[in-house]
Amino acid sequence: MTPQSTFMVCAEIYRDRVEQLRALLATMNSAPGVVDPQNGLVPFARFERLHVARFVIIEAQTTDDINIYGVAPRPWPPTLIFLGDCDGPFELCLAELAERAGPGLRKLFAHCHDFDPEREILSEWMKRNNKKPAANYINWIGRTVTQIHEEAALHEALRKRLEAIQQENNTLTPQQINQSLRDFVHDEVKQGRLVLTKAPETPLVWWLGNLIHKITVPLVLLLFTPLLLVLSPFLAAKLRSLERSDPEIAPRPDRDAVARLADAEDRLITNQFSAFGDVKPGLFRRYAVILFLFGLNYAARHIYSRGYLTRVQTIHFARWVLLDDKRRLFFASNYDGDLESYMDDFINKVGWGLNIVFSNGVGWPKTRWLLKDGAEREQKFKYFLRRHQHYTDVWYKAYPDINAVELARNARIREGLEKTSFRKANELEEWLGEI
Repeated sequence: MTPQSTFMVCAEIYRDRVEQLRALLATMNSAPGVVDPQNGLVPFARFERLHVARFVIIEAQTTDDINIYGVAPRPWPPTLIFLGDCDGPFELCLAELAERAGPGLRKLFAHCHDFDPEREILSEWMKRNNKKPAANYINWIGRTVTQIHEEAALHEALRKRLEAIQQENNTLTPQQINQSLRDFVHDEVKQGRLVLTKAPETPLVWWLGNLIHKITVPLVLLLFTPLLLVLSPFLAAKLRSLERSDPEIAPRPDRDAVARLADAEDRLITNQFSAFGDVKPGLFRRYAVILFLFGLNYAARHIYSRGYLTRVQTIHFARWVLLDDKRRLFFASNYDGDLESYMDDFINKVGWGLNIVFSNGVGWPKTRWLLKDGAEREQKFKYFLRRHQHYTDVWYKAYPDINAVELARNARIREGLEKTSFRKANELEEWLGEI
């Protein structure tokens, strides 16, 4: 298994070059929200390891909201974010990007304060400006770009072959059909028309690190359980006091801003979402968001690593990144369907999960005992998200026509093909039905 990794390069932009940079980023697209994968600056399609990537300019469009607490807004310069999710170590992916797309990346980063396009070693500069997420979600850990493309091709070939078999002879038994399909794939692979790459061994260092993390975090939590039990009444009282007093800021978002965001959405089966905002002032909220993101990251790494984030299965990748000395939070996700259904999915299935993290953000709809209300207050929740959403200037997905459900189906089809026998009743028929 090849585990995925993530990168997020952040760099402050010269204020007088923001619009110039936006115009340059726009040249990478064939239409709003539709990147040209072979564009002249960063030809994403040439990078076999890259699942998704985006460029987004983050500005402090809601920074004045914190005034309601009597706290002066912290300055936030316009910032270019280049992020992606890839197979294998992110350092290797950044090195490949620097080698194959160096001139284009240098042209983009030349708009940023601390980048000298003539002197900087690009890969080292990107690593130096990389921001590690506080929490990161991967739909299926270990499912590579190569595997996704190969399994999609396998499904298409099997679908066509199954149709031909049924037209030629509709009296064959499921066992006979299965054998015919196996023979067909064997021949296609032998002739080089299909490729089914064997998964490599999981890197030992990654496997050991993941195992140690899985075991030690619960042990440390268990060690501190007595202290947490003693403190819990005081922490609960403090939480409820803040919930009653914290203001919510969720007015109707600007129509023109929403229209601009919507113009880059629903172009493909999958959409992107980028949002940025302030963490509520005070040590309680700061340490609460750190703790809850740590727990979310643990769950995503060890529990929700096989196609589901709790009950939501439409998300491909997501990350939560604390910035500005943990005073601000950036969130980015890649999800199937439109934004309305994406938000409804969370409201109906995991609103409490949103509350745990985002209720620590300035303006979030009021919660009750952390888990209730908040995201369940539908209209305010949706207004809040739109106000904090940022326009994603460039967005790439390596398999734009395949959703998360289809990814899982294609993997099951391959697994069934490689089985020596089907032991459960109707298992073979179910497998044929997937094709």
